[in-house]
Amino acid sequence: MKAAVLESLGIDNLRVKEIAEPKAGPDDVLVRMRAGSLNYRDLVAIDGGYGSQQKRSDLIMLSDGAGEVVEVGENVRQFKPGDRVVASLFQKWDAGRPTNDRFRSGLGGILDGVACEYRALSASGVVRIPDSMSWTEAATLPCAALTAWSAVVGEFWTKPGDSAVTQGSGGVSIFALQFAVACGARVIATSSSDAKLARLAELGAAELINYRELPEWGRLVVERTAGVGADLVVEVGGAQSLSQSLRAVRVGGTIALIGVLSGGRAELNLGPVVTRQVRLQGVTVGSRERLGEMIAAMTANGIRPVIDRVFPLDEIKDALLYLKAGRHFGKVCIEIQS
Repeated sequence: MKAAVLESLGIDNLRVKEIAEPKAGPDDVLVRMRAGSLNYRDLVAIDGGYGSQQKRSDLIMLSDGAGEVVEVGENVRQFKPGDRVVASLFQKWDAGRPTNDRFRSGLGGILDGVACEYRALSASGVVRIPDSMSWTEAATLPCAALTAWSAVVGEFWTKPGDSAVTQGSGGVSIFALQFAVACGARVIATSSSDAKLARLAELGAAELINYRELPEWGRLVVERTAGVGADLVVEVGGAQSLSQSLRAVRVGGTIALIGVLSGGRAELNLGPVVTRQVRLQGVTVGSRERLGEMIAAMTANGIRPVIDRVFPLDEIKDALLYLKAGRHFGKVCIEIQS
């Protein structure tokens, strides 16, 4: 079968080549992978950024993929051939809180990923997807969508009348905007592009801020919330934006720290965190149970992923470079098999 394999660290060592087709174990399902999607974590994995636990040679890329079951193991009762499924990123995180063992079961880093024509996955590590979703739409869900869902719903419980700030127009930020709007929140969206801000408004953003023109955007968020500040800030920037997020959040509010796109080390004035009782909550994806709940909510509310561009598997290197350039709006996807 064809697979995108990182033979050793570095994007120049990424090859699409033929490897042996896997077999389903007694507790597994064999999935014909149809589509995958890219995340920032894939760029981290290429450079060995997940430390000593990461598989550092002959790693099949990508954490996110969707496909159809073609074979089930002898102990599997909940799935049958023909079922449409998506892989849960953390194969051992069924439900509940995260643990070290659950985090060590991540696809596309510690474990081989899904950028391959066939993948044997634990039956407890896949979730059904509705017929209304395309393969590429479903492939966007396990990492970006679930991370946004965990921030907006799973950790914060956004409710009607709340205010939420999103940053940029990547996959997580757009999903966070869509989920917050569906919860009845008033969303303040930031971006460095007026054209992208206009598209974010079409998705439901009530307030728009160009952070390149207004670098002190945190103060503007306070002004636009009648001097109170935002209930929730979905923080994806990291080092260069965290101080503004702290200015933007209300007393007793939450900053959901998801990404470190502008760097992972920041000098932070801790006084306001304490005196204003700000909750700084790290968010890393979520469980298989939460993934199923999110898919059900998306189906019920008619929420569809925003896809920027789809590359064929043979062009996965170009797709990763496109993602790294940061010009996308929404998700960058891979067609594995038509």
